[in-house]
Amino acid sequence: MSYKTLRGIGTAELVIKKSVFIGYASPANSEEEAKAFIAKIKAHHRDAAHNVSAYLINDGKSFALRYDDDGEPKGSAGKPVLKVIQNKGLSNVVVVVTRYFGGIKLGYGGLVKAYSDAASLAIENAGISEIFETERFETVFPYNLYHTVKETVEKNGGKVVDEEYGERVRFTVEIRKGEAGSLMNLLIEKTRGRIKLRPLFMRSI
Repeated sequence: MSYKTLRGIGTAELVIKKSVFIGYASPANSEEEAKAFIAKIKAHHRDAAHNVSAYLINDGKSFALRYDDDGEPKGSAGKPVLKVIQNKGLSNVVVVVTRYFGGIKLGYGGLVKAYSDAASLAIENAGISEIFETERFETVFPYNLYHTVKETVEKNGGKVVDEEYGERVRFTVEIRKGEAGSLMNLLIEKTRGRIKLRPLFMRSI
């Protein structure tokens, strides 16, 4: 199971016909985290006209989806924010768009565009990263193969997450789930069999 989420918290601000729209986007590992983030933004902007929100939690273990127009016309605010999250293919994300009303009504279409744009910009500013399951294996080899092994690992999607130096070099290698076998075979080929390999465990990063 792999999914795309946000690297960190992103913010954005738009002024449309004197109304100020402030977007906040954040990763959230659970529905509780999403709700806590929404509550925090609402408390910070308690004087705002609206604090529209949406979140989508789906990491293969749990699923939750919700949006809130927070007083705006039905379907004009929360749903467009949720659609931005979905259209970008994101999971485990919460977005809040705060509006300070400027006295000029935007109309239904204007609201949809304003909330969508603020959400999209906040997400872009947060940055997107991919989360995927990984597996690890251990390699033991002579010192004269150090560069060969390291380069082979790094050029083929692997990452050396631990190094030990004794009589021989020991690497712990992490790679995307399902790709360890081919990398291990490649290491055997590149070192002409002068390497010992042992599968370890799988985890999600």
